[in-house]
Amino acid sequence: MSNSSNRTMVRDLTQGNVVKQLYFFAMPLFVANALQAVYNLVDMVVVGQVIGGAGMSAVSIGGDVLHLLTFLAMGFCGAGQVIIAQFVGAKRADDVRKLIGTMFTFLLGISLLIAIICFALRYSILDLLNTPAESYDYTMDYMVTCIAGLVFIYGYNIVSAILRGMGDSRRPFIFIAIAAVLNTVLDLLFVGVLHMAVFGAALATVIGQGVSFIISLVYLYRHKESFGFDFSPASFRIDVPVLRRLLSLGIPMAIQSAAINISKIVLMSWINSEGMIFSALSGIYNKTGMMMGIVSNSFTTAGSSMVGQNIGAKRYERVPKIIGVVLASGLVFSTVISVIVLAFPKAICEMFTSDAAVLAQSSLLIIPIVLNAYGAATRSGAFAIINGSGNSRLNLLVAILDGMIARVGLAALFGFGLGLRCQGFWYGDSLAGFMPMVIGGVFFLSGKWKKPREGYGKKK
Repeated sequence: MSNSSNRTMVRDLTQGNVVKQLYFFAMPLFVANALQAVYNLVDMVVVGQVIGGAGMSAVSIGGDVLHLLTFLAMGFCGAGQVIIAQFVGAKRADDVRKLIGTMFTFLLGISLLIAIICFALRYSILDLLNTPAESYDYTMDYMVTCIAGLVFIYGYNIVSAILRGMGDSRRPFIFIAIAAVLNTVLDLLFVGVLHMAVFGAALATVIGQGVSFIISLVYLYRHKESFGFDFSPASFRIDVPVLRRLLSLGIPMAIQSAAINISKIVLMSWINSEGMIFSALSGIYNKTGMMMGIVSNSFTTAGSSMVGQNIGAKRYERVPKIIGVVLASGLVFSTVISVIVLAFPKAICEMFTSDAAVLAQSSLLIIPIVLNAYGAATRSGAFAIINGSGNSRLNLLVAILDGMIARVGLAALFGFGLGLRCQGFWYGDSLAGFMPMVIGGVFFLSGKWKKPREGYGKKK
């Protein structure tokens, strides 16, 4: 990785105005995440309008299963991005090259293994989730088709993690924009014109993801000199010390992602047992939650890379400024979204479906959606400092407390203990989203994020 290559491909996030740098980095992420949310949202909107509540239930259940299956991609790619940012800040180009090859081989192999196992257990999975009879066949079509495209999701996330760790958030945005446009067009064609039902929506998603991954991989190959990665078979050999570091940070981050998704699966099973209408409503809640997470995830990703590079370069004085901008940005956006939801609740729900039975119960979602918005805002600052510092133990603590104990416990308290049933499950889920703020806030105020961790600031 030459110096001239570094100037063109690697963005230095340790110098200059913090606000400008964060927004320059976060805005492409925001648009990319928004587009990703849109193409996930399009499946539900098109299916909901064409098929109705049963189709919405299928997309909701199948989508949540797919999110659970990507927990390793989210965890290890998030860890890889942070480690690359630390290596870049510490000028460790050879380790960047080793990490790229290790991530590709390890994660693509994992994705194939997960796809095979889940296909073999497909009926058991839907039965375990109490999938409503009205949407069972639709859900099976959606889930199996998306499982077939799991390798594309993992692959895209690997390439995006590499680029974002080096300070490039613009190109991942372009790749996902291509997927979003393609998915929307194919959704309308397959579902609306060719009447391929829920299978058509899933097929459109897989094709969009596949094209996005192939284009991103071609881009990485064409610029391989800039990364010092030549794509030869030897380059994909797993480097044990680098894998050990990836596992050290990635396992807690993957557990965190898995714990949250598993808790949502538990809640989904409880909700599905209430019938198809509430299963469809859960889809609306989850999709609006995903939209709320757009800003949170964007600023978490940008903030983590900036924190990682600045800690790697020992520019500790910049970290509080980064966290402050991340938090303020999220809170402003969440306030705007909350006002819109409170002012136009019916219009929000009618975006998804015209099913009268579903719309009649939609008021149950409003307050949980607002709480979810503010929880997402506070999480971004917490995860920026936790992930950016590479604190694997703290990530594991957040995974346990937020992902399982708080989320499932509060949902059970409100849903069963207080007799609120489905609305109580949504209350518990949304309130648990504030737990990372408590843990991350204590960690930040303690100053322990300044403590050097393995590999920081050491050149090789």
